Formats: sequence, C-alpha cells, structure tokens
Amino acid sequence: MRVPVQFISFSCFLFSVTVVQGQEETCELKSTTFRVKEINPEGKTIFRAGESVEITCITEKHWIFQTKKETIKSFTCRENGQWDYEPICEDIRCGVPRDQHVYDPSSFWGDLKLGAKRSYYCMSGYDQMSAVATCTRDGWTPNPLCAAKQRSCRDLSVENGLIYSLPSNEEEIFYFCNTGYKPFTGNLWDSVACSKGSWSKEPRCIREEECGAFPSVHHGKLKQSLHDQGTAEVECDPGFKSTQRFISCIRGTWEKPVCEVGVSCNIPPKVDYAFITSKPEELYAHGSSVTYVCRSSLLMNRETTVFCRNGTWEETPTCEEATCPLSTTVEDLKIERSPDIEGPVKPGHKLIFSCNGQLLILKGQREITCQPNGEWSSPFPKCVREKCGPPPQVDSGDTTEMTKPEYNSGERVEYVCFNKYTLVQRHPYSKYMTCEQGEWRGNIKCLKPCSVTVEEMDKRGIELQWRPREKIFSPHEDRIIFACQRGKYLKGSIPLIQYCNDGVMNLPECV
Repeated sequence: MRVPVQFISFSCFLFSVTVVQGQEETCELKSTTFRVKEINPEGKTIFRAGESVEITCITEKHWIFQTKKETIKSFTCRENGQWDYEPICEDIRCGVPRDQHVYDPSSFWGDLKLGAKRSYYCMSGYDQMSAVATCTRDGWTPNPLCAAKQRSCRDLSVENGLIYSLPSNEEEIFYFCNTGYKPFTGNLWDSVACSKGSWSKEPRCIREEECGAFPSVHHGKLKQSLHDQGTAEVECDPGFKSTQRFISCIRGTWEKPVCEVGVSCNIPPKVDYAFITSKPEELYAHGSSVTYVCRSSLLMNRETTVFCRNGTWEETPTCEEATCPLSTTVEDLKIERSPDIEGPVKPGHKLIFSCNGQLLILKGQREITCQPNGEWSSPFPKCVREKCGPPPQVDSGDTTEMTKPEYNSGERVEYVCFNKYTLVQRHPYSKYMTCEQGEWRGNIKCLKPCSVTVEEMDKRGIELQWRPREKIFSPHEDRIIFACQRGKYLKGSIPLIQYCNDGVMNLPECV
C-alpha cells in the first residue's frame, strides 16, 4: 500500500519544506538568484536535518529577512523539516518615523525602499533638520529628522539705553543709548545675537567722553595697558613697526594706530638663466615672496618661491641642465648608450636595451630617449624568461601526468589530491597551474580529511549511529552522525551531527 504524501508550503521566495510520512524530512531551496549574490554550498538545493546553507545577499540594496543590516547568514535545516530562520533576501526599507516628532508620519507613504525621499514637517517645538528625508541603510537621514529647539536667550536690559527687537527676528536685538551715552563699540547703535541659548555679548552704553572697544589695526593689534585704562599698547605684525608704542583715549575717541613697513628686503637677487614672474617692487615687506622660473630646458634645483624674512631673502634656487637618471635594478638587462659617452644622460640621448642569458625575452621598449624635463620617454623594460621549469609541488597533491623539464608559456598542468583529500576549485583556487613568461601561476589547495579513532569515541562516550564500531576517515564536508553509548546522555552544546572541515571535526560528549 502506497503511503500518502503531505505537502506543507510556505509563501517565501527562497525555501519550501516537504514532509513525507515515513521518510526523513528535508528542506528545499527553490529560488537561488532572486536578490541573492552567493550561496554556499553552490548548486545544492535539498538539505537534510542538521545541514546548513550560507546565503549572501546583493549588499547594495538588500539584507537578510528580519535581521536588519545583516547581508550574509547561515541557515540550518531542523529535524522537523523547517529552517531555523527564513533564508530570504529582502529589499532594504525604512519604517514610518513615528517616534521622530514628525508632524504627519502618514506623509511617508508608498514604497520606502533604499534611496526613497520624502518631504516632511516637524511638530511644534522642534526644528526641521532638512527639507527632505532620505532612506539609507542606517534608517532615515538626517538623524534626527526633527531636533528640539534651543532654549530662548534670557531677557536683556541695558543701563542708560533702550532695547528694540524686530517681530520677524527673535534671534537678534538692537539697542540705542540715552543722550550723553554711546554703545561700547563707538557706533550710533549696536546689536547682539542669540545663538544656542546665549547672547553673543552684553549690550553696554558708556559715557560720550569714554572710549569703548579698541579700533582695528592694519598689520597689527592693540592690548590694554596694565597701568592706565585710557591707554592701549600697539603690537605690529612681524616686518612692521608702529609710529607710536601707545595710543590714548582723547575726548571719547581712541587715537588712530598705524603699523607701517619696518624691516624690508631690497630687490631680490638675480638667478642665472631665470626670471621672476611677479611685478618688481621698490621694497619688499617681511613675508613677501617672489617666484623664479628657469629659461628654456633648464630645471630648478629647489623651491621656486623665495620669501623675505626679517630683511633678508631666503637662499635662491639655481637653474641647471636637465639630466635623466641612469641607475637601474633590473636583472639580466644590458644597456647601451647613444651617443656612447660617459657622464650624465642629457636630453636627446638614448638608451638601447637587450637581455643577457638564454631563454630571456625583452618586455617593453627596446629604445628610450631622455626628454627635456629630465624624464625618460618610456619606463625601463624587463627581461623575462620565455619558458618554465618543472611545475611546483603542492601539499597532499600531485600532477595527473608525468612532468617535463621545460614548458612553453601558455602550457598548463592539472593537479589531483591524494585519496580522501578534497581539491578546492573555487576562486582563487583551481586544479590547474599555468606557465606565464617563465613563472608558474595558479593556486592549488587540498583540504585534509578527518579521522576519529575508536579510543577517542570511547573516551567521549559516543559511537557511530549507522556504522559498525570502527575508526572513521572522512573527507572534507562529509557528515558524520554520532550517538550516545547505551545508558549515556548528551552533554554540552556540541550536537551529535558533525561535519569535517579541513581535517577538523568537533566531537560531542555523552556522560
């Protein structure tokens, strides 16, 4: 009598579960391309209980279902034929920002995929941080969308004056002083601004006969005299000097300070075969600079710009004839000069290359020329071997055919791993090595098998579930099902189903 079959289906993109009465439950991967970049193991779609699959999503716009930001995850088939998590790659989406103090969250309508943009407004008491909100992998930006407004600045009053503010601008106030007084800045009126809960300065009215803030000084600054509040000391910038060391407050007005050129440089020195690009001056103040340019094909031996420092020009450059470097570390390269003369290689001179030794070929230009800027017309060539020797040996593997003493460029050899060893053929590994211009290129890797002795199993209180009492020798990725010996129970978190991973297998323990 045929046993009836029951199917259980789920509305998911990547998996379905099939349960057959009387048979082992399995999990199935149906779609392996929808939003998926890579599946490991590749090509496998049916998984038994305990087997796992690793899925990598197309990371630019997708992530693993309900994980938020994970783009790669491993999923295991349970004994009941169901996945521990749904192996689905879903589009990256942003939720409706209900906790962001947005005035109308329902304005975030429609499909909120990565890159979606929405206009919004903020609740009362909050400032809008941007005109448009954008969905990113980290949620809506800017973050936050709405920020609590800064506390308003405290109320101001000014002694001997009057405060006035514009209704359209609460962040700035103006003040005027009573008759006989003036703002500390010396202007007819002044203003202060509110920023982040604080005023930029205190409004202040002083008597007409008093001096307020210091005036600005071109090429200098003022500082308060320690001995007299009505006097300020003048400090000029380097290279400048003041016409007077101190200025005074006279009938409510500061004297005008002046910083004029002090120590200066004369006309910059001449440089043979060079000219100055800037317009000449009679005197050059401290910090002034001039730039030299060499004529024709000559090169400058140091920085082209020279500065005036405390009345003296820095060391000037010189113009020298351009030469090309001749030193080279290329092995097996023979160099001939044209013309065949000693000394520096000047513009127009040439180098002719050839290779020393057999089986070598020249890669690059056979002839290069020294250019007026001191650089070669092409890079130095290289000498490479045309043929390869015997292919290299690899651990736990060998070639499938007898090797030759020499191989031409482009020839390749195939490798195979020893018994029970597994050959890796996923990039960057393969089963071939290729001779390329005298060198073997390619990566060969053999994954080790796992071995477990009877003594090791007895020590941990386990035995093989479906196999006789014997030593096991399993290749990479082979699945081994253990069982607790009679009267013993599983201890710890290591399950009874294990896989060989390049010679390593975790063994469960039963006590």
